Amino acid sequence: MKVAVLATDGVEQVELDRPWQALEEAGAEPELVSFEAGTITAYNHIDKGEERRVDAVLSSADPDAYGALVLPGGVINGDFVRADADAVTFVQAFFEAGKPVAAICHAPWVLIEADVVRGRRMTSWPSLRTDLRNAGAEWVDEEVVVDGGLITSRNPDDLDAFGAAIVEEFAREPEEEDANA
Repeated sequence: MKVAVLATDGVEQVELDRPWQALEEAGAEPELVSFEAGTITAYNHIDKGEERRVDAVLSSADPDAYGALVLPGGVINGDFVRADADAVTFVQAFFEAGKPVAAICHAPWVLIEADVVRGRRMTSWPSLRTDLRNAGAEWVDEEVVVDGGLITSRNPDDLDAFGAAIVEEFAREPEEEDANA
């Protein structure tokens, strides 16, 4: 399965790298989708981290080419991605197609902007609790929450559980999801 990983400068490095590694170990093909060709700079909280090569430019990326979507966190990343209309449309396409989506830390800001959280049970970085509730989600303080193909997690401490949930949910057949709904 090819998986879109949507991020830009300011993405939390460990929240990009660890899910990426879990996907590769499970046999998936993650692709970094971003606003421009070249590289993005990841961060370790507020300190610059390593650069990552962009595989696909958002303006020409086709959501139909991917089986799932991962939204890594980071305050800067989450804010920049949610402010980009093309990014919001890209995210909405995964929900409209019923494809699994995973978001950690500040990435649920993007889901709020895409108007896809209403009626969902979710978690996030604690400061997003009120934003998610105001957008119609039920916010819970758990390391990982799976709700109908949407996987959310709180922070880097939860990455083992987040990675495991991504691999399990992304491997689930659509018929299984329908039967479990």
